[in-house]
Parts: sequence; C-alpha cells; structure tokens
Amino acid sequence: MQDNLLRIATRQSPLALWQAGYVRDALLRHHMHLQVELVPLVTRGDIILSTPLAKMGGKGLFIKELERALLEYRADIAVHSMKDVTVSFPDGLGLCVLCERDDPRDAFVSPHYANLDALPPGAIIGTSSLRRQCQLRERRPDLQVRDLRGNVGTRLTKLDRGDFDAVILAVAGLKRLGLEDRIRQAIGPADSLPAVGQGTVGIECRLDDARVLALLAPLHHRETALRVGAERA
Repeated sequence: MQDNLLRIATRQSPLALWQAGYVRDALLRHHMHLQVELVPLVTRGDIILSTPLAKMGGKGLFIKELERALLEYRADIAVHSMKDVTVSFPDGLGLCVLCERDDPRDAFVSPHYANLDALPPGAIIGTSSLRRQCQLRERRPDLQVRDLRGNVGTRLTKLDRGDFDAVILAVAGLKRLGLEDRIRQAIGPADSLPAVGQGTVGIECRLDDARVLALLAPLHHRETALRVGAERA
C-alpha cells in the first residue's frame, strides 16, 4: 500500500459520509501530502429496518462491517458516531481518536408543535432509541411512543407526511446535515439524558499501525476523550 494513502471505512448514510468527510478534511489540513479515500460500507443495522434495534443486538450492528474491513486490511481507519460504539473491540482494534464533541443533546422535531410539552395527549412521537423511548414514557405517559428506524432523511420524510406528530433526533446530526432549522427544542439532559458519547465522532484503527496512529494524533481532543471515557466507564 502507498505510504501516503489512507482509507476510511464508513457507513453509507448521509450523516456517516459527512462524518467521514469531516475526518478526511481534518487529516488533509494537517497532512497536505496525504491521499484519503472513503470506503463506504453497508452494515446490518442499515439493512434491517423493520425490527427495533434493541431486539437486534443494539449498538454493534452499525460497526461490525467496518471493523471487519479494518481486520481484513481493506481500510486503515473506521469513523463512527460514538453513541453507536460498543465498549469492547475485536483483538487488535481500538479507539485511536475522539474528535471534539458537538452538542450532545436530543432534539425535538415537529412541524406543528413547539416543544415536547406542547404535544396533546395521544400524539404520536417516534424514535429508534430505547433510551429515548423510556424517558419519553416516563415524562409523557399520555403519548404514543413508536419505533422509528432509518436515516435522518427517512425519519423526517415520515414525519412530514403525517406518520408522526414529532420525532426525537440528535442535535449534532441535524446540525451536521444542515438541518438545524428543523430543531424546535434542544432537550436538556435533565429531561432527556443523551446517549453515551452522543455528539462525538470516534476513529477506530489497528492498534499496531504506527503510521496511522501518527497521522491521527493531531485530531485527538483531550477534553472530549476524558468526558466520553468517563461516560463509557
């Protein structure tokens, strides 16, 4: 392999590609000689959309194919949303870098209602996250909380066509996709505790790859690493 080539494994969703592009651009700012290629992959979590995530094995569904690409030397790094990353890693792999964290809060999105408290009894609210579902049911037991899978665009389409009265998404994801104007309310952690690592882009690599580790070092954000590390402990 060329010494100036670095391959990034990523999911194919628009948000995942944005995050991979963010890492690529950061690398190129520090290493102008570097040639960076994206390796888009389809994960099991992207394919099976009819089953709630909690019943399919949870977080690992979105990273296993990317880790396989690392182990098979088809990619040099994998870019993840940290809220999707499991605590343990395959032998030889690990988190090498945590980029500076964006807003970790959950977002209330609705075409008709200004915030969660404004939803009338019986309103339908969607989210794929068991964490969010449990917190919604605790705060608003009068709502219909339904599972909602798919990428951000798919979820917003279902909202806009009237399948839901509101949906809960991540503030950071909406901002990264240029959809910040869809946020009606950024929900504070007292009302909706964010997922571990939410809002953070993490980079996984082979732990014995000294070349890649050196290239990635300038991207590491120490304060974010300390905070997310504490959340994952």
